Amino acid sequence: MDFYLLLGVEREATAADIKRAYKRLARKFHPDINPGDRLAEQQFRQIAEAYETLVDPDRRSRYDAGGGPSVTVDAVTFGFEGFDFSIRVSGEAAPTFGDLFADVFTQRAAGPARGEERGPDVHATLRLPFEDALRGGSRQVTVTRLVHCRGCRGTGHVSMPEGPCQPCHGTGVVKSTRSHMVFSKPCPPCGGTGVQAVARCPECHGRQLEMLSESVVVGLPAGLQDGARIRLDGKGHAGANSGPAGDLYIAVEVEPHPRFRRDGDDLHLTVPVAIHEAALGAKIELPSFDGPVRLRVPPGTQSGQRFRLSERGAPSPRDGHRGDLVIEVRLVLPRLLDERSKELLREFGRINGADVRQELA
Repeated sequence: MDFYLLLGVEREATAADIKRAYKRLARKFHPDINPGDRLAEQQFRQIAEAYETLVDPDRRSRYDAGGGPSVTVDAVTFGFEGFDFSIRVSGEAAPTFGDLFADVFTQRAAGPARGEERGPDVHATLRLPFEDALRGGSRQVTVTRLVHCRGCRGTGHVSMPEGPCQPCHGTGVVKSTRSHMVFSKPCPPCGGTGVQAVARCPECHGRQLEMLSESVVVGLPAGLQDGARIRLDGKGHAGANSGPAGDLYIAVEVEPHPRFRRDGDDLHLTVPVAIHEAALGAKIELPSFDGPVRLRVPPGTQSGQRFRLSERGAPSPRDGHRGDLVIEVRLVLPRLLDERSKELLREFGRINGADVRQELA
């Protein structure tokens, strides 16, 4: 790999020419400008290695003589050129040789930059009256979730006028001390260019995401049951590194009805029937969710007897097919308000009382 060709300069280029070329290429291929682009990251490492070799007169002379570049790790030179033994610096002691080079291997230990990540799902609960669950429709649900920062569009940084990098004071190099040695490496914020063209987003502080509460319209199919779950694609938390959002799952809680009970797609209704209606037969009017319906009670109806009205139940949320309305008869004794009523019942008992317990004989 020809370092001069990589930087786009002639072999007679001055140090200033090399630095200008490096700044131009670093602004194009810097990982902060291309989050998640591994090809750009690899290109930036090669550019940084070429710059470090050609900007240093001694290393450039060895390279021109055919000696090749110094051994590098992730564009950070760890030959003895990275250390300064000329001064004595007090700092934290390095108890082991491995600690001395901890900063050099930080990038390799961290591995390659992670790409897009799918965001977590969001869960919410929607409570519905019994009638609304049967009819369906739509509801608004307020959801608080993480979205990509609107200030930086989820990148974590914003463009700014070029100026000297503040962390390295425009030198492109940061130094750290280990015992009596000074170790230098390219400044991470500016990539060793000394020029800062991007800054951390002031709205999300570089986290790429921000919290947002919003109202989401949820479509409700007719016939939802208690415990049903509705999924809305892409309405969960936003993913890291501009990744796609997760989903929104809404658990449906259906309030019980004072008269109707649901079993699958069938609706059950208990109906009080007077003795004379059960004995002589009657036509009674009953409530339903389609309006009033009439039920014919045949003569001799017993308490607990059931009748089924086809397709008067709940609609299925899957195919819209209606269940049945199941009616259970419950006999109700009359209130005895006068002697005349009591005498009539006594007479009825004398005539029909023997038949009641005939099966027990």
